[in-house]
Amino acid sequence: MVANRRSPAGRQHASSSTDSAAAAGLSALEYAARREYTGWDYADGMSSRLRETLPFDNRWVNLAFQETIKRSPVNVRPLFLVEQRRNFKGTALFALAHRAFDRTSLDTDFEHAREATRLADWLLDNQCPGYSGFCGGHRHENQHLDHRTLPTEPDVVSTAYGVKALLAVAEYDPEYASVARTAEAFLVEDMHYREVEDGAKIDYYPKDTADHYTLNAGALAARTLVDLYARFGDDPLRERARKLLDYVVARQTDSGGWYYRDPPDASHLSMDTHHNGFVIECLQRYREVTGSRRYDGALDRAVEFFRDALFEADGAPRFDESAAYPRDVHAAAQGILVFTYAGDLQFARRIIDWTLEHLYAGDGRFYVQKRRFYTKRITLMRWCQAWMAYALAVYCRSAEADGE
Repeated sequence: MVANRRSPAGRQHASSSTDSAAAAGLSALEYAARREYTGWDYADGMSSRLRETLPFDNRWVNLAFQETIKRSPVNVRPLFLVEQRRNFKGTALFALAHRAFDRTSLDTDFEHAREATRLADWLLDNQCPGYSGFCGGHRHENQHLDHRTLPTEPDVVSTAYGVKALLAVAEYDPEYASVARTAEAFLVEDMHYREVEDGAKIDYYPKDTADHYTLNAGALAARTLVDLYARFGDDPLRERARKLLDYVVARQTDSGGWYYRDPPDASHLSMDTHHNGFVIECLQRYREVTGSRRYDGALDRAVEFFRDALFEADGAPRFDESAAYPRDVHAAAQGILVFTYAGDLQFARRIIDWTLEHLYAGDGRFYVQKRRFYTKRITLMRWCQAWMAYALAVYCRSAEADGE
């Protein structure tokens, strides 16, 4: 195992006298660390070595490989020889989880500061070269209907979590913050930040020519600027973030949620749970850092919609406002984060309890989805392990601070 053990008693204390949320979160980290944070990912079918042996390259064949592997009820990745890789965003989430656990009083098997720093160094070594500032993306190809992204191409979502991780680890070494600061240039110059009616917009990835806008990506770009503002205090960072959020908030529906894309018919997704959670978390962060009440009304409606339309009373996540299934582990993790940041630890705990009962193997592994008639017992390193480790770490830190 990568992490150094503090003492044999440390492991016993973390597993026997702490909350089940802490035990599960730390076990998820142990599972990942033993594998060097490397594993399968949600849409990694394009890295199938069988596909790569084909003597031709065809968009529809690529989609067939990718979607068959992603949607199969069992893990067929070994059969298709899908390569296991370390994901950029997943690595950032693991670093954030270590940092959050390090801020608790839990006695664990990890030297969290050492492990978080090591992961941050990997982010620096594996950022996408050739851009105006720090950035990152998925480390496998992804085939879409209208385009194809490469492992060398960054995106604003992966970059957002990379920046957040560097700023967190900067508490150990301020040099990480200096690198994170350069991400503003990437967002403004390479991602085509521009002011429009209702606020501002930004591209999702380089060479984005789509005639639709991904709302949660715009919100996460705003949160990146807010995170940088929290560290450096430069007013242009806050102003650009506000304009990006103004545009997103202007597209909030009467129900309180957001469609995945603007216009809504540009995607098969509706108001799904984890993407709505992203937007809410970004608004929460803006209020926390700036003290502004600008989005209070939108945020109150969004949290109410999130709880009432996207979660069941017992804490089970829904897929979206009209479909209960599949109940996804990523949606559960995002719910834990949103309600923890909202100060509603009781409902966050309800989501945790449901997740541990229905999507946890009990040995550090989380499963990806609960379907209506079966559970997809597939463990994905970023989608399952990283998100749950991070969410549980944030919850544990807040619960401890709250005296629970």
